[in-house]
Amino acid sequence: MTTALLQTTYFGPVQWYQKLYRYDHCLIEQCDSYQKQTYRNRCVIATANGLQALTVPVEHNAQLSIVNCPLVKDLRISDHNQWRRIHWNALQSAYSESPFFEYYVDDLRPFFERKYDFLVDFNEEIRQKICELIDLHPKVEYTTEYQKPMANSQSLAAIKDFRDIIHAKHPQPDPDFEAKPYWQVFQHRYGFQPNLSILDLLFCMGPESVFYL
Repeated sequence: MTTALLQTTYFGPVQWYQKLYRYDHCLIEQCDSYQKQTYRNRCVIATANGLQALTVPVEHNAQLSIVNCPLVKDLRISDHNQWRRIHWNALQSAYSESPFFEYYVDDLRPFFERKYDFLVDFNEEIRQKICELIDLHPKVEYTTEYQKPMANSQSLAAIKDFRDIIHAKHPQPDPDFEAKPYWQVFQHRYGFQPNLSILDLLFCMGPESVFYL
């Protein structure tokens, strides 16, 4: 059995969901320290003005050192700046003309109406819903202790560590992932934008999304 070791994500990128599709078992890290500008609480969509990052604000003490950062499993979601309304409006603006936005709108709107306490719980419910909509059936577990970084070339063949490979700001090479082009709403303006949030693939390709993973 092969295992993919992943970070938790907020409407993660296509690459992240590819691992759920292709690996026998996925282990999601929740015992690491929080870091800014990662897919843990951020997704990227394509809009009329180009790429836009949507970030879920979390409650943490800005004065804490990296050593004392809260664990991801303990991160609470903040209600700062009415982010739910902002995110939902951004998605409507970007994808209202996509072929499948109206088809999935009732499934996804509740994530921007209901309040969740913890980021990991929020992300997990999103993952379950996206897997249901795309017809994925991964075996997923969460870590109970921090998994030390491993060099994939030297690690056990049964485990592949993607925690730093799938990164919002500093992605690393992933020979297993090929961003196969599909139709996008603003492709005529910006060309194909690879590895966006799974929402981009879902709204644009609908039931055929699984064939791009």
